Amino acid sequence: MINGLMPWGNHRLLPLGPMREPLTALGRANIVVVHHADLVSEQALDNIESTVREIKESLHIFYSRMAASHFLLVKNTPISMPLTAAVNKVLLCVSAIGSPNAFVKCIEKLGPLHVDRIDFSDHYLFQAKDIYMIKVKAQNLEDRFGLKPAIVVTEKDYDRHQGILLHLHPFDVFVLCSRLRFEPRRGCSEDSFKKLLVQLLGVRDHRLSI
Repeated sequence: MINGLMPWGNHRLLPLGPMREPLTALGRANIVVVHHADLVSEQALDNIESTVREIKESLHIFYSRMAASHFLLVKNTPISMPLTAAVNKVLLCVSAIGSPNAFVKCIEKLGPLHVDRIDFSDHYLFQAKDIYMIKVKAQNLEDRFGLKPAIVVTEKDYDRHQGILLHLHPFDVFVLCSRLRFEPRRGCSEDSFKKLLVQLLGVRDHRLSI
């Protein structure tokens, strides 16, 4: 899988860069999935494909995105809300994931009045001092816009911090819920991906569920 927003980073492996394997590792792959394909230009996708083909011409290339479905309002018992809850709101995106830009871009597409952000390092665990800092940032946004902002987190961060996120009261905390979807491009689709995967794995039951 390749992150379309920063496909090769600084061409350095972890911990000096974002890459988990060198580009030469593509030589032993059968399939490449370019993720966040909806957030980059066609030219950027063409450039990624060109680089991939230089390493292994026969690779099957697919394209994916995260499709937002709804929000969860963080309470003792979470409440489901439609994506329209973000419209004309002031939002503060808080995340500790590998690709915060993709998260913020997704939120910006939902029609908010203003989006601000706080990015922590991937897998970071929120602490009491972080909750205080987030509340100060949210209060500054309220003073600036005259509207109480909502704080938006990813499902990944919610799963790690369900208890501590309750301490962000009186600010609402929205969890953006989404699913991986394939982007049809150049004859490639979710259906063709599943069929190819069945073929490569030698699975007899073609009702493969992904």
